[in-house]
Amino acid sequence: PGFQAVTRAANPALVEAKIRALRKLGARRVPTCEAPVIFDPVVAPSLIRQLSGCLSGYSVYRGASYLASCMGERIAAPGVTISDDGRRVGGLGSRPFDGEGLPTRRNVLVDGGRLRSWILDTYAARKLGLASTGSAVRGGGATTTNLWLEPGTLSPETIVTSTRRGLYVTELIGQGFNPVTGDYSRGASGLWIENGEIAFPVEEITIAGNLGTMLKEIDAIGSDLLWLGSAAAPTLRISRMTIAGS
Repeated sequence: PGFQAVTRAANPALVEAKIRALRKLGARRVPTCEAPVIFDPVVAPSLIRQLSGCLSGYSVYRGASYLASCMGERIAAPGVTISDDGRRVGGLGSRPFDGEGLPTRRNVLVDGGRLRSWILDTYAARKLGLASTGSAVRGGGATTTNLWLEPGTLSPETIVTSTRRGLYVTELIGQGFNPVTGDYSRGASGLWIENGEIAFPVEEITIAGNLGTMLKEIDAIGSDLLWLGSAAAPTLRISRMTIAGS
């Protein structure tokens, strides 16, 4: 026991990887249905990365984003605030200046569910009659730096126990997202929830919806913001998605 305690303390990432691997044993498919879907903090950042692509000024002025005409409108649940900050201390994406030499800054992209800013370099900004957001990259284009969704107050355990029946996603497969329409479909695996408890592992399923609808139907946001890269999001629950299984 003493050795195991030391090992856990010395290699928390390794221990977590083993736990995630072991809990997949005996995974099965579930019947096709509609149910709440919970994204754990490892996979949840993929949602805001896909959203950020739709907020690129280049996508907007070319009409290649489903959000091109939505500035100032509510595009997500009221509790959703998403920011990008090139000055975040210790951030993997932090930098004092962007690729055009302009100072980076914090840009609030979505504030209380409302769209507030695009991601712009000077070229895209000029096309849209706006100013650069300090997001340029060398060679042209704009991108995020340290992107995150503000955490809520709920523990992930509370989110699970308040879900009568649904899917807890721990892994996503493929890149099934259309930024022009917002249509979303990806392979997934994770854990099935029954009566607020983890029932069994699931695999070989697909979750589908529309990103615009998904963001508006986020009904629970966890307090467990986890930085594993240059984008982070806490545990999120979407009230309803299509789960395609057996």
